[in-house]
Amino acid sequence: MSRRSISRSPSARAPKRVKIDHLTSEDFKNGIMLAPMVRSGALPTRLFALKHGASLVWGPEMVDKAMLHAERVIDPATGVVSFNGKSRAMFTTHPIEKPYLIFQLGSADPELAVQAARTVMNDVSGIDLNCGCPKPFSTHSGMGAALLTNPDLLCSILTALRAAMPPEITVTAKIRLLPSQEDTLKLVERIINTGVSALTVHCRTRTMRDKDAALVDRLKEIVDFVAGMGKGIAVIENGDCLGAEDAKRIRELTGAHSVMIARAAEANPSCFSVNPLVDLESTLCPAYLRVAKYLDNHWGSTKFCVSQFKAKHVNLDKAAQKRYRGILHSTKGYDGLEEIVGSWLGEEDFAEIVKAIEARPPRLRDGASTIMEASENSISPSPTAVLTPSETSNPEPPSSGAPLMLALDRLDLPILTGNDPLTPSPTPHRRVPVAPSI
Repeated sequence: MSRRSISRSPSARAPKRVKIDHLTSEDFKNGIMLAPMVRSGALPTRLFALKHGASLVWGPEMVDKAMLHAERVIDPATGVVSFNGKSRAMFTTHPIEKPYLIFQLGSADPELAVQAARTVMNDVSGIDLNCGCPKPFSTHSGMGAALLTNPDLLCSILTALRAAMPPEITVTAKIRLLPSQEDTLKLVERIINTGVSALTVHCRTRTMRDKDAALVDRLKEIVDFVAGMGKGIAVIENGDCLGAEDAKRIRELTGAHSVMIARAAEANPSCFSVNPLVDLESTLCPAYLRVAKYLDNHWGSTKFCVSQFKAKHVNLDKAAQKRYRGILHSTKGYDGLEEIVGSWLGEEDFAEIVKAIEARPPRLRDGASTIMEASENSISPSPTAVLTPSETSNPEPPSSGAPLMLALDRLDLPILTGNDPLTPSPTPHRRVPVAPSI
C-alpha cells in the first residue's frame, strides 16, 4: 500500500476541535446508530453515514492484541489517523468523526482490554465491548458471543474499562439475547451495574443468523427492566431495521431508546435519512470513491464497500448498470475509475461532509429530541425503500499479524446501478482545514 509521508508526532499547529461536549448516557438516546461491521464499517462509510444523519457511528471490531502492536501515524495532508499493522492500516479515523465515534473492542482479558483502549482513547469518544459476535474468529479466543456464557469475565472487562477510562470516554457493551429471557435479564442487570453508559441488544441469539428474523418482541421486557433499575441507561435495539422510517416502528414496538442499523447501512449509508439516496451509482458511489482516495483508504476495502451498495433505481437503465459493473470489475485500483468519478476532487466532497457534520444541531439531552429530527437535517433526494443485501460477508478482523484483506480477484461484485454519473457536474474547489491530531 502506498502511503503519504507521515508524521509520528503531533504537528505544532493547534488542532481543530469540534465544539461539542463529550458523550454522556443521554447521547445514546433518541438516535439512529451505525452498527460495528468488519470491513463494511470503514472510515468513508462512517463519514457518509454521519453526513446523512447517523447519530453515532461504531467502528469495526478490533482485537485488543492487534491494537497493542499497531503503530499510530498521522497523515499531515488530510489529518487521517491510522493504526498500522505489519502491512497496512488496521483502523483509520479522522478528527471530524471523533465526537460521534465509538471504538468496538474484541477482548477476553481485562488488562489487555484496558491497554488497547488507552491506545485509541485520544481518537474516539467511547469504547464498546463486543459481547455478541458469534463467528469463530471471535469466539475461539473467548471473545464476542463467548462472553455471554462467561458473565464474570464479561463484567470484569467492563468494570476494568470503566475504572481505567477518563470520565469523558464512555464504556458500553453490545450483546445478543440468551436462549432464556430470564438468563438474559440476569446478564443485563450485571452489565448495567458495571457502570456502562448504554447497552446495545442484538435481538438474535448466538446460534441465529441474519436470515433468521430478529426477536424484537423480547426487547420490550428488557427495556422496562433496565428502566426499573433507575440508572437512566439507554438500551439500543439492533436487528432488522431498514432505515430511519423503520426505526420509528421498532422504537414504538420495543420502547428502545435508539436503534442501530447494520445491513441496511451496509447497502446504503444514507439510510439514516428520512429521504435516503436512490440511484447510488450517481448519488453516492462517485463521491464515495473520491473521498476514499483522498483519505487514502485501501483500495480493497473501498471496492468491498462499494460492492455492497444497493438501492432503488429510478433513472438508470440496464445498459448503464452493465457499464458500471464492467468498470468496477476491471479496475485494480483507483486509477481507471475516471469514467465514473470524473475529476478526482475528493477534497471537495470531504468538505461537504465536514460542512454537514459541523452544521448538526446541538445535542439535546432533555428527551425533547426524536430520532427523526437529526435525520431530517441530512441532504438527500426523493424517498425510497432501502434494500438489504440478501448475502453479506464480514470476514475476520485484523489480528496482531499482517492484517491483509481479501485479494482483489476474490471479490465478487454484484451488478451496480444508478443514473449516469460518468460526467458529474463540477463543484467549486475548496480547501478544507484539517487537524493532524485531536
